[in-house]
Amino acid sequence: MAEEDPLDYARLVREALRDVPRQALRLAASEGLPGEHHFYVTFRTSHPGVAISPGLRARHPDEMTVVLQHQYRDLAVGEEAFSVTLRFGGVPERLHVPFAALVAFADPAAEFGVRFEAGEEEGASTQTPRADPEEAALAAGGPGSVDEAGGNVVDIRAFRRRED
Repeated sequence: MAEEDPLDYARLVREALRDVPRQALRLAASEGLPGEHHFYVTFRTSHPGVAISPGLRARHPDEMTVVLQHQYRDLAVGEEAFSVTLRFGGVPERLHVPFAALVAFADPAAEFGVRFEAGEEEGASTQTPRADPEEAALAAGGPGSVDEAGGNVVDIRAFRRRED
């Protein structure tokens, strides 16, 4: 088996893109969401470390999309996960979501979206971002208009090693 390349650019780009939702959520936690910004966050509910109520898990056994816009409370962002209180049917629910569980993140006001897929190596904790912003917005429950011009999205395929 080949030794891991310390300059694995595909991995570096994956890690950098994984940091985008973390930094955006940190800003929202400390300063609130400016202007028309709002986030669609889609995550795997079965991922280890995801903490949601049994009722939410029963309604969303695979994936769940939440919108952070006007009615969220107690947003806390750490290195590995974020937590937030949202209302579902008028009932407050606390969610804890590791960043490794993210499937998609979109901010339609900024025309930005990124979709993450499971890493190519079995059991990989990092994810491979997909560069189709419209697909990311749709996966994140967005209106489908995120970044239709193709800006603000990095195409990771340019950095991948081709293995024949």
